[in-house]
Amino acid sequence: MNIGVFHPGTQHSWQTALALQQLDRLAWYATSIFYKPDQWPYRIERYLPGTWRARASREFQRFSMPSLNTDHVITTGWMEWAERIFARLNLPRLANRLDKMGNRQFVHRIADQIKAPGQLALWGYSDSARSSFELARQHGRTCILDRTIGDFRAYNAAMADIQADYGEWFLPTERMVSDEQIADNDREYELADHILVGSEYVAETIRRHSPVNGAAKKLRILDYCYDENLFSGLHVPRQLLRDRPVRFLFLGLVGPRKGIHHVLEAIAQIPASQAELTIVGHMKVPPSVFGRYADRVNYHATVPRSEVPTIMANHDVLLLPSYHEGAAIALYEGLAAGMGLIQSRNTGLVATKDTGLILDTISTESVLEAMLVPIRDRALLDSWRARAQGEAAQYSFARYRENIARFLAEAGI
Repeated sequence: MNIGVFHPGTQHSWQTALALQQLDRLAWYATSIFYKPDQWPYRIERYLPGTWRARASREFQRFSMPSLNTDHVITTGWMEWAERIFARLNLPRLANRLDKMGNRQFVHRIADQIKAPGQLALWGYSDSARSSFELARQHGRTCILDRTIGDFRAYNAAMADIQADYGEWFLPTERMVSDEQIADNDREYELADHILVGSEYVAETIRRHSPVNGAAKKLRILDYCYDENLFSGLHVPRQLLRDRPVRFLFLGLVGPRKGIHHVLEAIAQIPASQAELTIVGHMKVPPSVFGRYADRVNYHATVPRSEVPTIMANHDVLLLPSYHEGAAIALYEGLAAGMGLIQSRNTGLVATKDTGLILDTISTESVLEAMLVPIRDRALLDSWRARAQGEAAQYSFARYRENIARFLAEAGI
């Protein structure tokens, strides 16, 4: 039985599709945006003047996966582009509305594939699978839900606690997930034959919060992977100069869910001669609040995937004190780039005693205390970085592909 993979955005769906392609099990991969240089709108970069051509190419490269056979790729619709444009224009409410509309309408773009004769299983992703799974069930398809983040009832509980002390750090769209979206998620749990999650944290939030009968029995933890091709050219880390600041990196959505308020409060208490902080990602904090710390931060908005390895390799420690995650692929990438890790338990237990620190609690105090460890003990930091790339092998694409093959065999798919 072959498998159709679909996601209107990205998540790690490219890696899933590629693994199934290499296992000769991929029927098709449907997404909204995928770089095909000979098709529109990507061909437009050929006709743009130099500066604009470079900017367009840089943006398009964020959606490139050359090893995935484009004959298997179905691209649909314009709504994902519109959503991203509104997000870049700092119009989050419109972007979120388009995101929800696009997820609901995505089923119409792949309906013919779902209805086609023959055996087919569907591999869909949380927050975008409900309608497609409902159609698939009408045609007797097996449904695999890849739940990439913890249950949102856990998110709402965590964010409600944070807002008591850090309410000004929230954009309105980040304060709470709606009951409607949570109900959609429960329906996805109900429709799925199998629920795959990337960490025990995600599994536990579903067990604890979801009222769907049988959801817990459908759960299976399947470690994700990072894109080894992107990180293959990096050198083994060298010992750090003892007289330069430790270079910390925060990468991903920049908002309270990720613990950015603790990171910024912590860096403000560390002398610039001891630590530098770079932030890369889409800003989800009001400018008036972030501006208080701007003089201690090198900030870059979202960058193409191809630039991430170099950015990571030029830093020493990756920070991710997140309250609510799935399995943070950025942590695997940090290891591959030779970085030490400082992370919360809610991001997947990636750091070991040989590669970094896992926070027992999430607070400004705990983040500050953890950051001071590699600042004060450069030999320990060198040791973390020296062992990081070896540990990254635990999250290789080959291992991910093997785990998928094992899951399919055990599930009888």
